[in-house]
Amino acid sequence: MTDISQLTGKDFEKLARNINPGGWAIETERPIATLLGSCVAVCLFDPKLKLGGMNHFLLPSRTSAANTDTDIILNGDYSMEVLVNGLINKGANKARITAKAFGGGTIVSSIRMAIGERNADFAREWLERENIPLVASDFSGPWSRKVIFVPQTGDTFCRRMPVTQANVMDVVNAEQAYEQSLILPKKTVGKKIELF
Repeated sequence: MTDISQLTGKDFEKLARNINPGGWAIETERPIATLLGSCVAVCLFDPKLKLGGMNHFLLPSRTSAANTDTDIILNGDYSMEVLVNGLINKGANKARITAKAFGGGTIVSSIRMAIGERNADFAREWLERENIPLVASDFSGPWSRKVIFVPQTGDTFCRRMPVTQANVMDVVNAEQAYEQSLILPKKTVGKKIELF
């Protein structure tokens, strides 16, 4: 096992488990990483158990009354509940959990509804309502972010990246594709499958 006290942010990035929009992970040994634009990632940590997790969401809550998988999995209210419950199921005590949150950037003006600002506001309000202290955050601004969370220590590394960098276009394309999937109705692909 590697001595994490000797590792740098770049070392953690190489070892990290990456999560995408709608993803979440709980780890005890491996760092967790994600790339954010207008999305928000919240890192939760139980210092006694040295257990932590991270999520990545694009919208604060469901955008419609329809209960579709794509609408639920990428929204903050679902993502936060899943992450907290996952930590509790692994023995974390909600009273000990602290949070760090990142993202909510405005990297493309064409994305409607001020998603980044709404996500940041949602994260702060949700954590306050659940009595989970937000001990560090980096929200808003005209850049994307690479976030690496180390669950053994609760440490986070956040690298801001200007919009001119090529990898920002990957974030922009992913977020715009997700936004379009919310606007356009899904088409059924292939034949109907009957389960028995």
